[in-house]
Amino acid sequence: DVQLQASGGGLVQPGGSLRLSCAASGFTFSDYLVSWLRQAPGKGVEWVSSIRRDGDITSYADSVKGRFTISRDNAKNMVYLQMNSLKPEDTAVYYCFANSNRGQGTLVTVSS
Repeated sequence: DVQLQASGGGLVQPGGSLRLSCAASGFTFSDYLVSWLRQAPGKGVEWVSSIRRDGDITSYADSVKGRFTISRDNAKNMVYLQMNSLKPEDTAVYYCFANSNRGQGTLVTVSS
């Protein structure tokens, strides 16, 4: 079974940083583009960032560009999202998405 398990969320003050991780299993991870999505309370799912199979090309939503960095380690079947300069509007459940599967999310709360 395809499994994608996000972790690393928590409560952080505005301006702070968090690093999310996503552990993948059940498929050939290095064959797939991986994305981070998020869903804020009461809102729809929003695409945040994607990284190509080899990690050579990344893309970001305008709302996070310059603050978030996506990376991956194909040897460990892991993808990461480094989030800096966090804002209250970044509060959401964050999910990783690959191979047509969205995994378990991790909650990020940005609040003073």
